[in-house]
Amino acid sequence: MDKTVKNVMEGKLTSSGLKIGVVCARFNAFFVEKLLEGAVDAFVRHGGNADDLAVAWVPGSYELPFVCSKMAKSGKYDAIMCLGVVIQGATTHAAQINGQVSKAIAQIGLESGIPVLYGLVTTENIDQAIERSGTKAGNRGADVMMAAVEMANLNRDCL
Repeated sequence: MDKTVKNVMEGKLTSSGLKIGVVCARFNAFFVEKLLEGAVDAFVRHGGNADDLAVAWVPGSYELPFVCSKMAKSGKYDAIMCLGVVIQGATTHAAQINGQVSKAIAQIGLESGIPVLYGLVTTENIDQAIERSGTKAGNRGADVMMAAVEMANLNRDCL
């Protein structure tokens, strides 16, 4: 008996024709700018036009969900992603931010029917932030953009 699945749905990794909203936190902007560069590069390398990206800057990571929600409600975008960097300090502030933002981002996607992707880099120190912003550990912005492209195509073409 053949046990292979015949109806497999996957999003394509081509960004041609997609419109993506990107919300960036200005806090730790040095790192976030590198994440955004990686995201734009990934979008263009996979056939997209940089003019099809809309980038909004907010003061910090806690403010990301507000603008993600506005973008989702606008109906202008195939997917929305957020980029921010939260570095652990001496208090539990980072854990509070990360928990609240991740829950809100997930809820916006579920309520809007538009993929909303979590692109926060959450680290214990500056060295880890450097690694995840385009050096030896890759660029989290590029990774999240590719997930946004795949999810946008899956949502548009298959679901």
